[in-house]
Amino acid sequence: MATEKQQDNWIKEGRGQGYLKNYKPWVTVRDFGSKGRSHRVYGHTTKRTHHLLSDLELATFLLLDWNPSVIDIREQFPLPLQATTQIAEQAQITHPRVRNALQIMSSDFYIDRKDSKQPNFVLQTKYVADLEDIRTIEKLELERRYWESTKIPWYILTEKDIPATVLHNIKWLYPAMRESTIPVYEKLNEYIQKFTQYPHLTLIELSKKVDQAYDLELGSSLSEIRELLAQRYFIFDITKDYKKLKLSEITLGDIEVWEEIRHVSNQ
Repeated sequence: MATEKQQDNWIKEGRGQGYLKNYKPWVTVRDFGSKGRSHRVYGHTTKRTHHLLSDLELATFLLLDWNPSVIDIREQFPLPLQATTQIAEQAQITHPRVRNALQIMSSDFYIDRKDSKQPNFVLQTKYVADLEDIRTIEKLELERRYWESTKIPWYILTEKDIPATVLHNIKWLYPAMRESTIPVYEKLNEYIQKFTQYPHLTLIELSKKVDQAYDLELGSSLSEIRELLAQRYFIFDITKDYKKLKLSEITLGDIEVWEEIRHVSNQ
């Protein structure tokens, strides 16, 4: 939680403001600890680094970032303090504060998408176990009432709402999301050729084929491909099990942002 001075400084820094690449999240991974792991992940949609404070936020973000209808993702989106304090007073719910410093509340994700009927919506992620805590429910109610007043749809998303296959894929990809090595990057063209040559093979089948052909330790080429997928040099449907993924279902990422991905990954 932040002091009043810290929050004033964050406002001056422009946190919670901007769009796409220029957006600055209200809270960053450097500010607070969180349940599970925190993550700094490059966003294909926004072309910037996103600050995610839990594994559940990471899973949710990847689902959004892989969705072609989503055009902007703003995480740790702040709510106007004057509005939430007024709502808290009306609802007779204690507003979040630390040592008498009122805390600016935030929603996990504010999403814009290509849909004229519902162009934007808001998501708050919570683990099922956390929903048993009365204080958590109270804060969620303040958040719900605020978004209701704006007419913008607001939803709670738990780990049970994330497809098991997506979680499985993320668990596999995660170790390579923050690691980018030049040798693997330089093998990009080699794998492009192999994907084109053997579109009928699965990812696992090609990996074994390459390992055998070059007398590599089993799993070596799969590790390289995993890094290329994690760094978004190649793209696939995150809802499909990577073990069953055919090479014809893997496509090239956006060439224009490859160097930017490498830069962010190495920070």
